[in-house]
Amino acid sequence: MYKNILVPLDGSFVAEAILPEVKKLARAFEANIILLRVVMVHTIPGIDPTKAQVAAVEKAEKYLDGIKESLEKEGFSVDTHVRFGNSAEEILLHSQSNDIDIIALSTHGGSGIGKWLMGGTADKVIRHSTKPIFLVRSSTP
Repeated sequence: MYKNILVPLDGSFVAEAILPEVKKLARAFEANIILLRVVMVHTIPGIDPTKAQVAAVEKAEKYLDGIKESLEKEGFSVDTHVRFGNSAEEILLHSQSNDIDIIALSTHGGSGIGKWLMGGTADKVIRHSTKPIFLVRSSTP
């Protein structure tokens, strides 16, 4: 059913809280795990942003490679991708332009309608994705 699971990560413990559940899902379906990190660099007008952009991409690649290595040691098939731009837009574009079957996201813990209407990246992905969403509430602060 699910062969390719997209796992957007932003470097936070909240985002990484999805990984134990993704491992269960990947094992159950013998699916590939696709780790995605979207970076954006805010620069000062008039200053060439190239160095900052290259550094941000390299840092993101190193971050994903560490998680990939750990998952591969557990026997998972893992790919990594770094995209540059708006997080929600790039997650949606990546899911649509690649063979993605489901997007796995983690959100902040909490209760009530205010916590459900998350805002930000997760909310935009949930509202606009044409792919199924696997959503886990993180207990990590």
